[in-house]
Formats: sequence, C-alpha cells, structure tokens
Amino acid sequence: MSVDFKSDCSNCFGLCCVALPYGKSADFPFNKNGGDPCRHLCSNNLCAIHDQLRQKGFQGCVSYECFGAGQHVSQSLYNGKDWREDAERAEEMFTVFPLVQQLHEMLWYLEQTLTLVETQSIQSRLQKVYDETFELTIKKPYEIIKIDIVAHRSKVNDLLVESSEMYRAYWSKKDKRKLKDRSHLLGANLKGLDLQGEDFRGKLMIASNLSHSNLRGSDFIGADLRDADLCGADLRDVLFLTQSQINSAIGDGSTKLPSYLERPGHWIR
Repeated sequence: MSVDFKSDCSNCFGLCCVALPYGKSADFPFNKNGGDPCRHLCSNNLCAIHDQLRQKGFQGCVSYECFGAGQHVSQSLYNGKDWREDAERAEEMFTVFPLVQQLHEMLWYLEQTLTLVETQSIQSRLQKVYDETFELTIKKPYEIIKIDIVAHRSKVNDLLVESSEMYRAYWSKKDKRKLKDRSHLLGANLKGLDLQGEDFRGKLMIASNLSHSNLRGSDFIGADLRDADLCGADLRDVLFLTQSQINSAIGDGSTKLPSYLERPGHWIR
C-alpha cells in the first residue's frame, strides 16, 4: 500500500480553508467559523495570498499540514465531488476531513518508525497498527465519523513512545550536556548545545534559540517550533519532525535538515 502524505492542494477542494475554524490571534488576523470558506479561498480551490501568508498574518496556515488528507477525502472518499455542489455532502465532508487528517498523521509517524533499525524487535506490532490505521482511512465517510479516534490515537501513541525510547537510547549514550529542566523551553536559550537524543515531545518551544545546536536523534513529535531559531542547527536523524514544524520556524542555509524535509523559501539564505 502506498500513501502520499504530502499535501496536494491542486487535487483538494480547499478543505482546510473551509472545514477548520480559527480565531483572531498571532496565527490568524480574523475569526472564521468551521464550515465557512476563508475569504482568500478562490473558486479554483487555491489560496489568493499563498505566497504572502506570513506577511498577512496567517502563521497558522503556514504551520498547518494535512498529511495528504485533503486530496484523499476530495478525490477518493468523495470521488471528486465538490462540497459546493451539495450542502449535506459539505457538512459530512467537513466532519470527515479532520478525522482523516489525524489518521494520516498517525500513518506518517508510524511509517517513520518502520524504517528504524532500532525498532526491529517491534516491527510486527508497528506494521499491524499501521495496517489497521490505513484500513480506517478507506472506510465509507459515515463509517469514519463513527471511529473512536481518541482510543485509536492512544494505541498508536503507545507504540510511538516505545519506538522513540528505543531510537533515542543510541543517541543519549553520547557524552553530552543534559537539559536540567525540559518543562520551560518557551523562548529558552539553547544555543550551541549538544542536545542529541533529547525528548522534545509536545514541548512549547516558541521563539527558543536552538541555533548551532546538535539536535540529532531527538524526538520532536508535537513540539511547537513557531519562530524557533534553527540557524546552523543540525536536525539530521531527528524523529517525527514535520514540514509544518519547519515552516513555522526560522532557519538558514546552514541548517541541516532530514532528507525528507524541504528548506522553506522564507528562511534566511
């Protein structure tokens, strides 16, 4: 089975721009209710200000990733039928989309664990949960709505935590300075530190200074890296780092990224 976890807006009906709500904040310049199209959504389902999202105050859009759920829902689950054509279909589609987004995100993380040498002893369990998750994404829309997404995420999360511990054990053996306090990383100055194998899982790291730090082998699942300084940082071999997290951070030409991530166009050259 092959799943494309990269957003393909050309094959999506602008679902993230319609289905999801947001409030006026540092991430969005105005309020929008779920089900209401963003004022910048064009009739061809593309964004009128896509190249100016950061300048226009749409940081939330820059840091959002659907993991390919948009095109899957639009083209596979609804056979290319636009939400604009049927109000009842639109309501169902807007409910299904965020659920599939969560399932695709789980698949993306699980796929990474399946490539790790360190997780060989639990590969069969990882593959089993991967297959179960994949099967959920191809159910009928009304069946997807009935999925207990919280329970399934908990099952997946247990395996992701186990995989992370197995993987980071190798990097943590290296002689390095340990973080004394991992709970307060908002705006933290971690410049130039050896942070290999650290667990940044779910940490608020907004505006933290990680420039020129060695972050290899660290777990970044759910870490908030908005405006974090990654200039000159080494992020090779990190675990569970997404393109959306990188897009929300600040970096430069000397930032070392995993091969599966692209250097954002707004980064310093």
